[in-house]
Formats: sequence, C-alpha cells, structure tokens
Amino acid sequence: MDLNSDVGESFGRWTLGDDETMLTLVTSANVACGFHAGDPSTLRRTCTAAARGGVAVGAQVGYRDLAGFGRRFIDVAPSELTDDVIYQIGALDGICRVAGTRVRYVKPHGALYNTIVHHEAQAAAVVEAVRAYDPALPVLGLPGSAFLAAAGKAGLRTVHEFFADRGYTPGGTLVPRSEPGALLHDPAEVTARVLRMVTDGVVAAVDGTDVPVEAESACVHGDSPGAVAMAAAVRAGLADAGVPLRPFAGKPA
Repeated sequence: MDLNSDVGESFGRWTLGDDETMLTLVTSANVACGFHAGDPSTLRRTCTAAARGGVAVGAQVGYRDLAGFGRRFIDVAPSELTDDVIYQIGALDGICRVAGTRVRYVKPHGALYNTIVHHEAQAAAVVEAVRAYDPALPVLGLPGSAFLAAAGKAGLRTVHEFFADRGYTPGGTLVPRSEPGALLHDPAEVTARVLRMVTDGVVAAVDGTDVPVEAESACVHGDSPGAVAMAAAVRAGLADAGVPLRPFAGKPA
C-alpha cells in the first residue's frame, strides 16, 4: 500500500501544513505546482526534502486559482486545460531535477479532481497533457472516474486512490466539503477505515452503507487539522497489520 499526502501548498509568508514531518510518514507526495498553491521556493524545499527521504514526487495539477485554492470549478476550454497541465508538470519536474529527483506521477487537485470524475471533456484534456508530456507517468484518481477510464484507454497506468480522511457518498464519490460528514479528523477512525479498505475492500458511506473500494494508495490531506497525527496512525496501523508501505510509482532516481 502507498500512503500519499498533499504538500508544498504554502505560499510566500503563508504556511499551510507540516510538510517536513509529513514527508517522514508518507511514501508519495502530491506536490502543488504553483497554480492552486506553492511558490517556487516552497516547491524546491518540498522536493528536496522528498528526495532526501526517498518519497516519490507527484505533480498535483489544478485549475489556475490561487485565490480559491483550486477548489472552485472553472469552465476552461479543454485545449487550454491541457496546456495548463503540461505547464504545471514541466515546472515541477524542473524543480525536481534540481532537487535530485523527478516527477513520478500526476494527481489532479481539488475541484479539478472532482470535476473530472464526471466531466469527460476536461478528463480527456488532463489525460492528453500527461500523455503528451510523458506517457510513462502513472495517474492517480478516483475509482470509476471518467478520468481513469480515459487514461486507461490512452494507455496510461491508472492508480486507484482511497481517501482516508474524507466521507464517501453511497455512489462512491466524495462528500462535498460543504456538507456534513465530508471531513474526518479522528486518527483511530481514519486508520480503521484504511485497514477495512485493505482487508475487506469496502468503506462505510455517510448513510451507513458499505461501498466497494479497491485502491493502491491512501490519501491523508496535508492541510487537514491533525493531518500528521492521522498519517502517523495510518502508517503504524498498516505496519501492525503486516501491510508493507511503498510508493506505487517506485523510488525516485
């Protein structure tokens, strides 16, 4: 099992999350690319720390929306979205090279992630960007999404993701952040959900029903309150259960 988190989301004098500690706990780091968060100095520090710790770096691409932290839908033309995603991957990959690593996978962020669960045109645009930049890069996304379906058809490696600290709807999508049950904060509860997903292949939805989920990577959001405690608990719980932790994209060069 892979354990991932969103990092590199500070900007200038504004600090978000404890990236230094989180990078000692996770095996993959979804690093902001400057469109929804992350200034160049923050991203270089983050990528350097990831390289030093043997953590695989993924480009967390999003809408051009610093003010909204990438959590607002933007009706961008697919061709423009493709160019934006190529730009973001390339920018982060350049920083990674200087830091002694490379971008190893791509994961959409925030509103873009949720939009391309169903929005086929934007999903195809993101897939085209990854395929054009490097078709060997895996993509991380929600099982059953239009994004992963399009990526698979394009020959990209698709990796299913499970959200340890987010509520699920009975349909297997994430509960919107504006609704009750969207966010989880208890380390023990979050760990139990991950272990149940690993052993039984299900997660309890907000209505109490079980939803089938199979994933190679579990996410703990780096900007969530108590994120480090949750990641530490999940890592320890997986170790106690005899589940090996390793990055799905392999070790950085």
